[in-house]
Amino acid sequence: MMHKETRGHTLLYSFVVIVFFLSPYTAANTLKALEDSGDLRINSYIDGARTIVPGQRVALTLEIATTTWFTGGTKIVIPEVHNLIILQTEQFAANATETRDGHTWVIQRWTLDVYPQRAGNFSIQPIAVQVQVNSGDGGNTKGRLFSPPVTFQATVPEALSKADSWTAAPAFSVTQRFDRDLATLSVGDAFQQIIAFKAEDVRAMMLPDYVAELLPGLTAYPAPPELDNSVNRGQIRAERRIRINYITEQPGAYVLKGRDYFWWNTARRELSLLSIPPTSFTVAGAVSTRMPEPGSTLTVRYMAIGAIVLAFTLVALRLARSGLPAWAWRTARAAITRAKRQWREWRKPALATRLNPGGSDED
Repeated sequence: MMHKETRGHTLLYSFVVIVFFLSPYTAANTLKALEDSGDLRINSYIDGARTIVPGQRVALTLEIATTTWFTGGTKIVIPEVHNLIILQTEQFAANATETRDGHTWVIQRWTLDVYPQRAGNFSIQPIAVQVQVNSGDGGNTKGRLFSPPVTFQATVPEALSKADSWTAAPAFSVTQRFDRDLATLSVGDAFQQIIAFKAEDVRAMMLPDYVAELLPGLTAYPAPPELDNSVNRGQIRAERRIRINYITEQPGAYVLKGRDYFWWNTARRELSLLSIPPTSFTVAGAVSTRMPEPGSTLTVRYMAIGAIVLAFTLVALRLARSGLPAWAWRTARAAITRAKRQWREWRKPALATRLNPGGSDED
């Protein structure tokens, strides 16, 4: 009797061990069984069959459907494709319930944003999607599904053939403003230029840049771009703000040149040109020989040069006391002389070489 009970316990223990080690394979087989039976499906497609230009957003939809229900989160493994930017902008799927052939289906629709960076044919290979669904009497099962491959083409219309760069979006705007009236500028004044690019269906990192001009007598200090992205009910909006601080160091007339930006309107499929107009202003006053106010940018420069002179002086004294050869002393003395000369140059503003430095007649 004891022998039969022991043998029964051994068989039960062996069964538990086998189930434990084979459970991953059982789950995988269950997920595959749901696919084979047609109770779990995945599809992928590009929204709309329209002309696509480089830089334009392409909506890639992944549709996952099951006759049971989802019991866990879904994770998409974003692939890497050469010359394609693929982003998962929204972190939640669009959920729906549909009746197909008399069966109720629970559906998740995920949208990926795809941006081609050049013209040509593109192929997105199967995308891995981690899902967890109810498998009926077997409980829950999870695993990976692979979407069908997707292909599309990006072309450059004749209207864009001569443009070096453009923004492809249904809406795009460029604005410029200043934080003060430029009609009352004097030597030593500061002002800020703010450039803002706004668009839909693009990311802020894809919007154009604005590089500050280098004009004698006007020093520019650009700040890092401010990037802002937002998504509201599937509507993507982006803004790139560029702030440039200027300090007037010499009197004269100045011109900040205008800039042109091409916009390919993806809704109307037409090209537009947006421009930032040139800005002219005059800086009044005479060349000042007084030291700048504490905390100003020029004060920082003077302090830096002074620190260099002091450092070279200390090194020279150390060399003189150490009894090193004469050539070492001559090298240190020459370095001190150069530092002093640079100090004098920093303190001596040069007169403007022409009335309109950096103007268009330089070209």
